[in-house]
Amino acid sequence: MTAPREPRPDLDALATEAYRPELAGIDRLPTLELATLMNAEDATVPAAVAACLPQLAAAIDAAAPRMADGGRLVYAGAGTAGRLGVLDASECPPTFNTAPGTVVGLVAGGPSALVTAVEGAEDDAGLAAADLDELGLTPADTVVGVSASGRTPYAIGAVEHARRLGALTIGLAGNAGSPLGAAAEHRIEVVTGPEVITGSTRLKAGTAQKLVLNMISTITMIRLGKTYGNLMVDVRASNAKLHARARRIVALATGAAQADVEAALTATGGEVKPAILTLLTPVDANEAARLLTDAGGHLRTALARTASAGPQPAP
Repeated sequence: MTAPREPRPDLDALATEAYRPELAGIDRLPTLELATLMNAEDATVPAAVAACLPQLAAAIDAAAPRMADGGRLVYAGAGTAGRLGVLDASECPPTFNTAPGTVVGLVAGGPSALVTAVEGAEDDAGLAAADLDELGLTPADTVVGVSASGRTPYAIGAVEHARRLGALTIGLAGNAGSPLGAAAEHRIEVVTGPEVITGSTRLKAGTAQKLVLNMISTITMIRLGKTYGNLMVDVRASNAKLHARARRIVALATGAAQADVEAALTATGGEVKPAILTLLTPVDANEAARLLTDAGGHLRTALARTASAGPQPAP
């Protein structure tokens, strides 16, 4: 399915594409000087993100209740923007024990576009609609269109189609007054300015996108009870490193001896939250699982509801 290509604004009008004549000789710089220059440019990104925090917080506050009710978080973008969305989505299951398909990354051109450019895919707004239809998008879902320029048809098409279906929409762009921002209910425009290499938005613009996507997924998961304080209590112990992390998290949350931590994790099948509950209260693994289900997975809520629970250390 190929939608007609719409004319795009002149590149000269985009801050992300601006040319910096003072950097015309960077290919002649010593490597250390060039690295220092790039590092200084990268240091400006957090401030650009900080300027958008109110808009970011509002978007997260709108998305989290939908996810609590079973909705999904869907990122849609092309090129670097799409790949960053896929990266963020892929890290949610091991970090927060989310079910497959809860956080989804769509990249224009499909999975092959993760490693190879798919010509014309980013210009196809209809392709984005088809990709969302294949997911069976519902009004409970949230779609985040991601585009450095803020004018990529695939990202705009995803947001427009999602909005027609009643889903929550967020537009993450690297230029102010972007068409993507205008198409979405929530506009997050992080203006990082011209790149060291003209138009190479995998640099500062991409870094800003990564920071914002980190916050969208992480803060949403905190709101869903995926953490206890700053501990990843929903971590999925799928390898040796994560098994060690699970043991450490239980120990930090409870102050229990390693032998008791091991026994609790064994009894709960390696699940961290019920293990903590059994160590902080007199309930067994089965009762801990029931209490957590009743509390919607929020460990702090389950602890508060356990009348016999003693003082709870706050991580």
